[in-house]
Amino acid sequence: MQILATQGLCKTYGKGETQVQALKPTDIAVQKGEFVAIIGPSGSGKSTMLHMLGGLDYPTGGKVFIDGTDIFSMKEKELSVFRRRKIGFVFQAFNLVPVLSVEENITLPLLLDHAAPDKTYVQEVIHALGLEQRRTHLPSQLSGGQQQRVAIGRALAAKPAIILADEPTGNLDTQNSKEVLALLHMSVQTYNQTLIVITHNPEIAAHADRILRIEDGTVTELEAGGSHAQ
Repeated sequence: MQILATQGLCKTYGKGETQVQALKPTDIAVQKGEFVAIIGPSGSGKSTMLHMLGGLDYPTGGKVFIDGTDIFSMKEKELSVFRRRKIGFVFQAFNLVPVLSVEENITLPLLLDHAAPDKTYVQEVIHALGLEQRRTHLPSQLSGGQQQRVAIGRALAAKPAIILADEPTGNLDTQNSKEVLALLHMSVQTYNQTLIVITHNPEIAAHADRILRIEDGTVTELEAGGSHAQ
């Protein structure tokens, strides 16, 4: 089942001689439950593409469909609600609210949507992320790896159709990077999520079902790297 598709998606910055095609017209399709890695050199258009896939940035042209919905056909307020309900974001910067506890940070998207958290599910996620002994801690009381686990929990909280992760291990050491990769892959398997990850880490890319490479705004598909993380 197709969960995400683009049609002629493109992004151009500037005009005339200063014009830059950050993303040339691109058609991709992602199936439900897939783990897709997006790689490429710095400045190649990876983050631009991810932000448009998630409705955080508007394209110059083309369309993005998530779960059959043309996301840019919606008004800004509708799109904001759609993002909260359908898309989970994980960024390199953890973006946690410093005055909220681990559990409060994880359930924040639901509270913003005026939805009652599924307490059983939230506890299951906290347990799966190894945060049971940290649920009342503030972000300042956590290590970098633990903060990224909270960010993953927040992305999972609303049971989104798709998770978009931009360099999720960029600020972590090797061991924490491996653990975060394993947790993200667990979410795909356990909660039937679809995961799209931007990464410079070849080990993460090697565990994806598919690898897309962006260079000079052009997207090409590479052979998948190999077996999944356990």
